[in-house]
Amino acid sequence: MQRRRDPVERADEESRDLYDVSTWEPRSLLDRVAYAIYAGINYGFHGIVLLVALAITLLLLAQPTILLLEEPLLGGFFALSIVPAALLAGFIWYTDVTTSEPLGLLVATFVLAVLFATFAAVVNEVTGPYLQVIPLVGWALFFYVIVGPVEEAVKLLAVRVFAYRSDTFDSVLDGAVYGAVAGLGFAAIENTIYISGSVAQADAGFFTAATGIATVRALVGPGHVIYSAIAGYYLGLAKFNPQYAGPLVVKGLVVAAFVHATYNTTVSIVPELIATIYPVSAAFAFVSYVIFFNLLVGYYLYRKISRYRRTYRTVRDDAEDVTPELTEFDPPQR
Repeated sequence: MQRRRDPVERADEESRDLYDVSTWEPRSLLDRVAYAIYAGINYGFHGIVLLVALAITLLLLAQPTILLLEEPLLGGFFALSIVPAALLAGFIWYTDVTTSEPLGLLVATFVLAVLFATFAAVVNEVTGPYLQVIPLVGWALFFYVIVGPVEEAVKLLAVRVFAYRSDTFDSVLDGAVYGAVAGLGFAAIENTIYISGSVAQADAGFFTAATGIATVRALVGPGHVIYSAIAGYYLGLAKFNPQYAGPLVVKGLVVAAFVHATYNTTVSIVPELIATIYPVSAAFAFVSYVIFFNLLVGYYLYRKISRYRRTYRTVRDDAEDVTPELTEFDPPQR
């Protein structure tokens, strides 16, 4: 998007020095001081946000760390619980037909998602009790108004503050890739906290409790990857359509938050109905519904990625097929 210019600059033919008239750049000592102060505030604010996120993360990871020291095998359950989500994120990365993303940016996005996930945990913890007590609709309101929007926003923020600004973020599909990685980071810390909390409170043996909750979290993890990849795809669209950047980001968040909240609202209801209507166990009904829901929403994402890939290959083939028209001075091609 071309920079807007003052009428003086538009009329000038680059023959005048318009510094402090209609253009500006740091020249004087005061200019440089102002520039340094702004940069310090900007980076300082970012630094404060990261330090707060790190402090909350360390606090939330205190219990998992203690349990891990007592039962080192628990680390294996933490890792296994994110394997399906990691495989899905890897598949989305593999579908990127443009350019491979730098490993450093992928790792940074993962780490930022882990840190920013703690903001969502605090918001959920603070607001949950006030909405959940509302009769009939309290839980649904909590999921649609708080959990879905907040969790998807912090995952997208993990992409926006760093990878999005990089020159290597050079295609719409990159948004889906980084969004998927952010979803993986979110799932990693969420699974760790859920597994450690369940193991600490379980009456059953360590292995039985850890196996059960790790299996459940392994099924839930891919959802985070899918939802944030959808929001990330629209973030990619926003980068290359700056005049509609705001609405595009909002659209992606609305879609991701809606399907996220719909899952949270229905996952405790639909499996029970299935187990009541059909002669299947509650566990089988739960697993079947989670897989079905992820496949349904995943297909929505897959169609967008597939359309981009087809269009990308088509326009490249068309560009290669176009040959310049010969003139009377050009030798004939053989």
